[in-house]
Amino acid sequence: MDFAELEAIEGLRWPWNSWPPSASSSAELVVPLSVLFTPLMPVSDLPLLPYDPLSCSSCSSVLNPYARVDYRSAVWSCPFCLVRNPFPRAYAGIADHNLPAELFPTHSTVEYLLSRSPASFESSSSLAGFDAVKAVAGSSFVFVIDACTEESEFRALKNEILHVVAQLPENALVGLVSFGAMVWVHDLGFSDCSRVVVLCGDRELSSEKIQDLMGISRQHHRKLGLSQSLKQGFLLPVSECEFNITTAIEELILFNALPGHRPQRATGAAISAAVAIIEGCAPNSGGRIMVFTSGPATVGPGMIVETDLSHSIRTHQDLLSGHAPFAEQARSFYRQLSQRLSDRSLVLDLFACSLDQVGAAEMRFPIETSGGLVMLMETFESEQFKKCLRHIFKREGTDHLNMHFDATVEVVTTKEVKICGALGPCMSLKKKNSSVSEKEIGQGGTNTWKMSTLASKTCLAFIFQVSTAQKAEPSKVFFIQFMTRYRHGNGGLRLRVTTAARRWAATRSPEIVAGFDQEAASTIMARLAIHRTEEYHARDVIRWLDKMLVRFSSKFGEYIPEDPSSFRLSSNFSLFPQFIYYLRRSQFIDVFNCAPDETAFFRLMLNREGVVGSLIMIQPTLFQYSLDGPPIPVLLDVSSIRPDVILLFDSYFHVVIHYGSKIAQWKQLGYDKDPSHENLRKLLEAPELDAKALVEDRIPMPKLIRCNQHGSQARFLLARLNPSITQKSQLVNGSEIVFTDDVSLQVFIEHLQALAVQG
Repeated sequence: MDFAELEAIEGLRWPWNSWPPSASSSAELVVPLSVLFTPLMPVSDLPLLPYDPLSCSSCSSVLNPYARVDYRSAVWSCPFCLVRNPFPRAYAGIADHNLPAELFPTHSTVEYLLSRSPASFESSSSLAGFDAVKAVAGSSFVFVIDACTEESEFRALKNEILHVVAQLPENALVGLVSFGAMVWVHDLGFSDCSRVVVLCGDRELSSEKIQDLMGISRQHHRKLGLSQSLKQGFLLPVSECEFNITTAIEELILFNALPGHRPQRATGAAISAAVAIIEGCAPNSGGRIMVFTSGPATVGPGMIVETDLSHSIRTHQDLLSGHAPFAEQARSFYRQLSQRLSDRSLVLDLFACSLDQVGAAEMRFPIETSGGLVMLMETFESEQFKKCLRHIFKREGTDHLNMHFDATVEVVTTKEVKICGALGPCMSLKKKNSSVSEKEIGQGGTNTWKMSTLASKTCLAFIFQVSTAQKAEPSKVFFIQFMTRYRHGNGGLRLRVTTAARRWAATRSPEIVAGFDQEAASTIMARLAIHRTEEYHARDVIRWLDKMLVRFSSKFGEYIPEDPSSFRLSSNFSLFPQFIYYLRRSQFIDVFNCAPDETAFFRLMLNREGVVGSLIMIQPTLFQYSLDGPPIPVLLDVSSIRPDVILLFDSYFHVVIHYGSKIAQWKQLGYDKDPSHENLRKLLEAPELDAKALVEDRIPMPKLIRCNQHGSQARFLLARLNPSITQKSQLVNGSEIVFTDDVSLQVFIEHLQALAVQG
């Protein structure tokens, strides 16, 4: 069974494609019953239906190919709850030779163009005149700019934001907030001169108070008896304020720090003000709050360090030992902010260009739950920053941005299946019904989740369990349906419905073994491990992974008890221990030599990626280029480093072109420029072209590193290789060495076999 081909049809990956019929037998599988769902995956032959869906009167599931249809009575039976539902008049003439698209056996996924607005999109504002304009306007974009950036960096940042503004659709709403010790909210509708509202950066103000100070509060309007359609200029369509916002960005003033001190940055207060602007001016528009900063918050809400440079920014050790005095308060502030973002379908993005940390670890929760991006770079002048920002606003010839907002995912299951929760960029809406389990994992306690935005690659992991109250029968079919409602980039409302069917199988059945997808299972285990790092120390998470793997190997391995040499795993299980080995050594779990901000970034990215991207993060790919023939994949092992080859290493975040010592010497001597060495020139070109293809459409754009064998930059490659040759090994001439106390993959597998055969 090709699970990747099945994913192209359904948009789903199942670690187990057959499920055991009881809670106790499913617990024995070790890897939980789960589904990786990419809501907007471009599936093959997706029908776009120009009418509203037909829902079951009992469980609200949508008509699908698994429904039983009685053509004579014009009735369909819901496969989830077995309730019979009549077809409306629009379906008159339905027959086995005249089926609507949603009943085609090949259309397990369909998309509907919804004709009516859900309540979340309807304007409820008392500022009716003003919001009527916003209802037909596009999405909102508020640029939050750090005014304590170095001059050359500031110039590059302003140029890029001006480029973005020039590319926005005319109906997109824009706002501008800048900050230092204070927060400046720019009035883009005031053309006589530059006008700003100044807010204190050192205190936490409520949304209502901020709106009151800016004069956009509904209560403020009523008190003063002002017209409800009073014009304001903090959030305006680009067509009305392009000149003003361009001028305001160009005229932004820099603020320098005192000697021996960090600049005073009120980052949290600035973000809160940006949210308040959209809450007050266009509460139903959806949009992005894009923060551009070059240092940590040092005043007000979200503060992570004092301005005095003698106080260092918190490390992982400080967070563990409780020596990070501001961390918990900052996290609490941002957690409260995440609910405001979710309520208004707003996305929080962080672009941090700094050699120091900026507080991304504390900001991770609202960024992740809103579906936002984090970019950690050294400079705003880098190509990495420019390409990423421009890619976000890429339009590809359409008159609207390729961004989808205000999404919800609702899951319907058959009565034997219970929903434990979801892991990924979403928030629980706490909507409980009979299918929701008492056990919560991640965002749980619900059958419906909210996402402020959805991209084609956004992937959610849903965890399930077998009901203890309902008995499932082996060989019978069970169903799960995912209903994704979202607002398309063109403003239209859509509903994508994916219905999947799988079978119950007896606990020891070959079907369960044959249906194991080790790539999807590794991705689920990685997300569960990251989830555990929120509460447990990294060493405890590694012990948990080891314990799970031993149980798994003991359950599914073939062996003679107490004889490790007899241990075998079948082909569709054999790579799973290897993936877990690389996961426990990865930067997601082992935070040594990583700053908290970097760790937050890595974990946030893994939590949203699909199976292919996640596996590259867990176990990077390594290709070898030589004069002997075409490129070939080689083992992710230190023994793959040789003087006469070039290696192309892809860890998702870094792409490394590693030149062997001989190749580096030939290159240094300029042999590749000699016409008689055409083969060498082609050899050097090949990895460059392949590396360019790898980084092209990946966001955030990976850092491309070129290094020579024994060079300092080679550490990016060496750190992720299997250390089969270390300082303790018997050395072979010319072999590369990894200086580490970590065990090699071979030693790890030997230990695993020894423990697994003990039963």
